[in-house]
Amino acid sequence: MASTVRVDLDGNEVKAMTICMIGAGGFIGSHLCEKILSETSHKVLAVDVYNDKIKHLLEPQTKQWVERIQFHRINIKHDSRLEGLIKMADLTINLAAICTPADYNTRPLDTIYSNFIDALPVVKYCSENNKRLIHFSTCEVYGKTIGSFLPKDSPLREDPQFYLLSEDASPCIFGPIEKQRWSYACAKQLIERLVYAEGAENGLEFTIVRPFNWIGPRMDFIPGIDGPSEGVPRVLACFSNNLLRGEPLKLVDGGESQRTFVYIKDAIEAVLLMIENPARANGHIFNVGNPHNEVTVKQLAEMMAEVYSKVSGEPALEQPTIDVSSKEFYGEGYDDSDKRIPDMTIINRQLGWNPKTSLWDLLESTLTYQHRTYAEAIKQATAKPVASS
Repeated sequence: MASTVRVDLDGNEVKAMTICMIGAGGFIGSHLCEKILSETSHKVLAVDVYNDKIKHLLEPQTKQWVERIQFHRINIKHDSRLEGLIKMADLTINLAAICTPADYNTRPLDTIYSNFIDALPVVKYCSENNKRLIHFSTCEVYGKTIGSFLPKDSPLREDPQFYLLSEDASPCIFGPIEKQRWSYACAKQLIERLVYAEGAENGLEFTIVRPFNWIGPRMDFIPGIDGPSEGVPRVLACFSNNLLRGEPLKLVDGGESQRTFVYIKDAIEAVLLMIENPARANGHIFNVGNPHNEVTVKQLAEMMAEVYSKVSGEPALEQPTIDVSSKEFYGEGYDDSDKRIPDMTIINRQLGWNPKTSLWDLLESTLTYQHRTYAEAIKQATAKPVASS
């Protein structure tokens, strides 16, 4: 049960609030709903087109939570009820987005509409009704690092100012227009600029979140089990799918890109701090990631293969990875950032937040969940039918 009295970082009482959470049924939203319901007295107006990942919060056996969460099946593209829900709430959190790289090339129009056009009414309603907004963006708005344009043997590549990504200092460097993979980052940056402008000109109280590869249970889907067979989820679910099926993990262009990964439960702690500390969070953009968990995508694949062997009890593959071209895997128009390492200065100063979970530990927790949830279903799906006599 939630404590009756919560205090913010300055010792002030946090009063119960109503939160309109758009995209509550997704990966981040489901974990955030759990956190809010289990640790606070806040109410959630959960808005999404699907509720599969929060069904356990809506069922009668979780009565103490059911009274504080309402699910509204709304497509924010065309539903007049959205403004009413935002008016009812003290705070709106916008998580809605198309955010799988496989879609950026093949569905650039949907990507731009989802991440910019569809977000416009949310920003408008919050601004017009004087409601606070926490808007989820992406670390992809930074694009490529300055360091990636330096000669490969340049010692400057090791200088943090050329690769560390800072909210209030780093430029945003995208590839050319024909590289449609950048449609997502561009749309996200433009909505950030709109939110910021509403704050500057019309007094919108806002916080912008830039997630750096949040991973954990319930992320995306496993193709052919709880998602389309031809679907291509993000890297964690892609690699999980390969491991569950006993297939080599596919490394796009050799898996040379470098990434940092943060455990979803650590990241949600940061979001709750933003929710309950508006005086410290309003007007800020926050990187939320774990710079200590930096690996190449190839190293991530190798580590996941090792961890999965441990949690499943199955022998590791003799050939754990294979290389595929980005064109073969994602189609025409793919491009990528080289590194994504967050500068944590602002979030540490404002909210005192630091991630806790190591990459090994978060992979062990996540792959244990993946194995427990999907292994039997995949075994049944791939079992050969018995031939009739």
